[in-house]
Amino acid sequence: MQNSSGQKSPSDAVDLTVMIPAVDTGVWNAAPVNGSQNCLEIGTRIAEFEILGIIGEGGFGIVYLAFDHSLQRTVALKEYMPGVMAGRNTDQSLLVRSSRHQEAFNTGLKSFINEARLLAQFDHPALIKIHRFWEQNNTGYMAMRFYEGKTLKRILQDQPQLITEKWLKSLLLSITDALDALYKVQILHRDISPENIMILKTGKAVLLDFGAARQIISNMAQSLTVILKPGYAPIEQYADDPSMEQGQWTDIYSLSAVLYLAITKKTPPSSVARMMKDPITALKGHHPGFSPEFLDAIDLGFAVRPEKRPQSISDFRTLLGIGTTTDIAKKRARQSSNAALVVPEGKKGTQQVGTTQSLQRDIPAAKILKANLPSPRNLSIKIAACTAVILIVVIAVNYGISDEKVEESSVKRPVALTSLKLPEIKPIIPPSQKMEAPETAVKNAE
Repeated sequence: MQNSSGQKSPSDAVDLTVMIPAVDTGVWNAAPVNGSQNCLEIGTRIAEFEILGIIGEGGFGIVYLAFDHSLQRTVALKEYMPGVMAGRNTDQSLLVRSSRHQEAFNTGLKSFINEARLLAQFDHPALIKIHRFWEQNNTGYMAMRFYEGKTLKRILQDQPQLITEKWLKSLLLSITDALDALYKVQILHRDISPENIMILKTGKAVLLDFGAARQIISNMAQSLTVILKPGYAPIEQYADDPSMEQGQWTDIYSLSAVLYLAITKKTPPSSVARMMKDPITALKGHHPGFSPEFLDAIDLGFAVRPEKRPQSISDFRTLLGIGTTTDIAKKRARQSSNAALVVPEGKKGTQQVGTTQSLQRDIPAAKILKANLPSPRNLSIKIAACTAVILIVVIAVNYGISDEKVEESSVKRPVALTSLKLPEIKPIIPPSQKMEAPETAVKNAE
């Protein structure tokens, strides 16, 4: 990596997943792997973790199967152990073999801890989950989630029939999304290879070992041929030249080399050899079952010269014809929303509308839908009119009925019995009219 971005016993603990180190065992088995003398013995306690077995051992680290007695769960425990420059003491601590290796050892240990600290910030399904990390026994440890699955390397060997364009795109969706998360915080992976990509039982992919400590030590020890993985490391990782910058295009080359292996079943040649004479032929047009656009994208990503490759992971995704997990989630949400739009059955010849596209095509159904849905403006006018009528009725009741209407109603009222004495009806004068005195009325008549 480069800074550029309850209770259960050990035997029945869940969350079992496998973590494959530099030496690929393909898939973890119940039987422990026989480790070297540098490995801790079964039953050893490191902090709250008990060593149950050895998952694998590499040149710069050992991964153990361990049980967390504090949280009662199985984990993968990784120990910084550069066997080329350190050995194991009787007290479980590490001892650097020579004083000339001390600086490189210390720098590698610092890088190991920094890598764990960086990864602990992420909670991405395609990046290894770090539970905690610490220094002990003159070395460093990181407790990680224990993943169950197979490495891509093992799948290519045992199940080559799985390799289709659709399957690879599903894998790439997870991996490129994880890389994009790293790039947003200026971190490069720099160690993508078939043994560092794990396929879980769910079919999802997880990006494993970042190799940060190996990269740091290699820079100090000047032994790149031992550190880098031939066929997957681009030319800029070999060059000790500031002008050969590393960036997203560096990981794109490694990822393209992995895809080249998956499609051709041939190990890619080293980038150094390709600079002299490139034996690679373009994938496009030579592999039926894969689209020309997909193969062309891999050819571009596998270019020897950095400037000829896609310069960003988003560009590479576009060329490959894949989106992001966010894009797919949005697309599914839109499809679910459109599927909920259904028109009631109308006249003969109309059809139900399931999506907006079919709504545009089915004109009769669209008319029915439009007729059944009044516009907000018309609805507001109707509400206002009803409110006005109600107010008029209320005012009429409060102020009474005019005298003309009362007299008219009294004349027209039917009388069932002639002997019935009706009460005297007095005219109702509105408050706005004033009563005139008799004298004034006579004077006015004259």
